[in-house]
Amino acid sequence: QVQLVESGGGLVQAGGSLRLSCVASGRSFGMYAMGWFRQAPGKEREFVAAISWSGDTSDYVDSVKGRFTISRDNAKNTVYLQMNSLKPEDTAVYYCAGHTSSTFYGGGSYKYWGQGTQVTVSA
Repeated sequence: QVQLVESGGGLVQAGGSLRLSCVASGRSFGMYAMGWFRQAPGKEREFVAAISWSGDTSDYVDSVKGRFTISRDNAKNTVYLQMNSLKPEDTAVYYCAGHTSSTFYGGGSYKYWGQGTQVTVSA
């Protein structure tokens, strides 16, 4: 049984920062790519960022490039999302996701999902 538990969400003013964490259990965390997604009210879930198993490759949606940074600590089974210069349009529930492959740019898919953590950015 794979379990992903997010934390670190909250209410922040525009321009502020938050760091989300996702702790994984139940499988060999360090062997798989991980990602962050978000879903705003009334919108579909969208990709935010991804990181390969080793941490040497990452990708971001254009709207967060230069502001968000994804990282991981395989010794702690944890993936992070550092969010700086937050904007009201970043308001959403943020989900951690586990990939079925060591990289996110080849085959496979995001199979494992956390419960989500709310991020609210006030103007």
